[in-house]
Parts: sequence; structure tokens; C-alpha cells
Amino acid sequence: MRSFSNLWYWIALAVVWSTASHWVLGVPFDMVARARKSGGQTEEDLEDLVRINVNRFLYIARLSGLWLLGLVCFVLTVLVLLGWVYDIEFAQAVFLLAFPMSLVGALNLSTARLIERDQLSGEGLRRRLTRHRTYTQAVGMLAIFVTAMWGMYQNLSIGALGG
Repeated sequence: MRSFSNLWYWIALAVVWSTASHWVLGVPFDMVARARKSGGQTEEDLEDLVRINVNRFLYIARLSGLWLLGLVCFVLTVLVLLGWVYDIEFAQAVFLLAFPMSLVGALNLSTARLIERDQLSGEGLRRRLTRHRTYTQAVGMLAIFVTAMWGMYQNLSIGALGG
């Protein structure tokens, strides 16, 4: 279960963050760029898709948000305990994927609430989605950096021990 020396873990990390920064509130970001460029029907499609996804996110949050929050906190706590108290590298690797993605999930919920509250459309909606993507990319860059540093430390310390 040597996660940090496994190429597949690093491929999965890259795919997770690439996907997270491409899909903004469940909408592919190229659709935002196309709506900005061409407007018209493309912009209406973007607004419809964002409205559907915002309503979906907020419905789930209102219906079972506290249960989901409790479950996520429980899972993250178990991963921290297994990873750093019991020194299980696989749990560390999963935590370093899951924790930043939980921050992106909170960011999704916050952005959905702002879009609903302000009834954003047109340029305001595109600006909000672009800002959301920038924040997601910032979280991703920090997460990749921390994961790479921890992974290198793990590989060097385990390699130095010979096992």
C-alpha cells in the first residue's frame, strides 16, 4: 500500500484536480467561455444548466446537509487517525485527496447560494463562475504542492529506512 511511490496515485491526483477545475458547479468551463464569446442561445443554455445544478446542490444541502457534513467530518477524522496516528500511508494519501475536495464542495455550496441569492445571469454569472474556478484552482495548486511535499518526504524517509 505504498501510495506515494505509485504512479497511479499521481495520475489520479492530476485527473481529480483537472476535472474539478474544468467542471464549475457541474458545468463545463468551456461552456462559460463560449457563452462569453457568442452569447445568445449558448448563454441561455449556460444559465439553464447553472440554474438546474444550483437548485440541485441547494436541494441536497437543505434536505440532508447536516447529515452529509457529519459523514464527511467522520470520514476525514478516520482518515487522519489512520494516516497519522496509526501511520497508514494509504489513509494519508486518501486524506490528501479528500480534504481539499471537501473544501471545493463547500466552495460549490457557497457559490450556489450566492448565485441563487443574487439571481445572477449574463456577465455577473460568468464572472462568478470564473471566480469560482480560480478559487478551485488555487485550492488545487496548494493541495498538489502539499501532497507532493508530503509524498516526497514519505518516499525519502521510507527509502532511507530501507523498507
